[in-house]
Amino acid sequence: MSDASVSPPPSGPIARMIRREPDLAIGLLLLALIALVIVAPGLFTSQSPLSVNVDAAMEPPSFAHPFGSDDVGRDVLARVVHGARVTLSICATALVAAAAIGGTLGLVAGFVGGRLDMTFGRLVDVVLSFPPIIFGVMITGVLGPSTFNLIVALTVVYAPLFFRVARSGAMAEAGLTYVEAARSIGLSEATIMLRHVTRNVLPLLLVQCMVLFPLVLQIQAALGFLGLGVQPPTPDWGAILQQGKDYILLAPWISAFPGLAILVTALALMLVGRGLQRRLDRR
Repeated sequence: MSDASVSPPPSGPIARMIRREPDLAIGLLLLALIALVIVAPGLFTSQSPLSVNVDAAMEPPSFAHPFGSDDVGRDVLARVVHGARVTLSICATALVAAAAIGGTLGLVAGFVGGRLDMTFGRLVDVVLSFPPIIFGVMITGVLGPSTFNLIVALTVVYAPLFFRVARSGAMAEAGLTYVEAARSIGLSEATIMLRHVTRNVLPLLLVQCMVLFPLVLQIQAALGFLGLGVQPPTPDWGAILQQGKDYILLAPWISAFPGLAILVTALALMLVGRGLQRRLDRR
């Protein structure tokens, strides 16, 4: 066979990404599937996640119930599919809030420096001295179990990590020549920080969001499993795990499928986060 008969490999941007970074491509593919589940759950199930049918309680996976049914006859597939929107929206909201609060404080502390930086730094060190799950349990235990309090707890737990990233980025930018040049032409400190430094620190925060998303998902699910998150009957992956723990031997599918959903989502987010982090490091 001649060389001319061999077709060249695809050379588009997607094909190049698949060849160079297969893990990133797999992560993006999984995230696209998860996004489709969130946006159009009706494509995957037509049943209601809240519909109770005691006569069909704890049925194993079948054609009628691909993921089986729970202790009151609710379809586990429907609860997992509809729970994706609840679970991931809580994680995303908490991450955005943590990035906004921690990133803003870290940007100001790193750029201004001095006593302000030292004060904020000591407060962050105190928060980071607690393990995330323990600190989350403390906050939700004091505030009470609810969706809003769960978002507050996750925000408080992870804002210090965004603070550190923004602070280090702002400190690095503050020592560059373009900042001195901006000062020399009369720009105020606030203008330099908002217009220039923030723009250069923002990519670091976006990558940090992707890196931390799997950890936030795990903590959110753990708090839901402990009964400190979303309350029944709202479908949530952590809450479904909590509801199925008493039937783990009789009906393991109640806990297995939401656990698998958490695992696949965390894996996809981890792969994408690592890929973005590599690209940022190359830059």
